[in-house]
Amino acid sequence: MHMDLELETTFLEGVERNKQKILRICSVYARDDEDKKDLFQEILINIWKAMPSFKAKSSLDTWMYRITLNICLSTQTKLTKKKKHFVNMDSITLSRYEEPPITKEESQRLIFLRSCIKMMNEADKGMITLYLEELAYKEIADVTGLTENHVAVRIMRIKKKLLNCINERS
Repeated sequence: MHMDLELETTFLEGVERNKQKILRICSVYARDDEDKKDLFQEILINIWKAMPSFKAKSSLDTWMYRITLNICLSTQTKLTKKKKHFVNMDSITLSRYEEPPITKEESQRLIFLRSCIKMMNEADKGMITLYLEELAYKEIADVTGLTENHVAVRIMRIKKKLLNCINERS
C-alpha cells in the first residue's frame, strides 16, 4: 500500500513538472488540439503503466521524455500509414524563442523556422524539439538512446538544415 502511494506521488510530481514540455512535444506530432489532448492522455497512461519498472538509471524527467517521444513517433507512424498527416506548428511555443520578435524580419524567420521543422523527418523533429526545450545533450542522448557525441553531431546538422531552409525562404 505504501509503495502504491509513493509511486502515485512520484508520478504526479513528474507529470506536474513536465506537463508543459510534454504538451509542446505533442504539438509537433498532433494535427490539432484534439489530437494533442488524445496523445497527451495516451502518454500519461503509458507512463503510469511503466512506473513500476522505472529503475532510476536516468532521471524521471528524461525517462518521461523518452516515453513521450516513443509514443509520439509510434502514433505518427500509425497515422502516416493511414493517411497524410499535417503538423500544426502554429500552436507550438518554442522555449528558446519565447521572446517576442522585435522586428518584422525576426517574426518572418520564426514562421520560416516552424515551417522548416514541419518538413523534417520524424526523428529530426523529435530531436530538435527536445533541443528547443533546452534539454542538455546528455538528456537528449538518454531519451533517444544515442551517444552524447552523436546527438551533438545530429543537432549541428539539423541546425544547418534549418538555417539553409530559412535562408532559402528569405
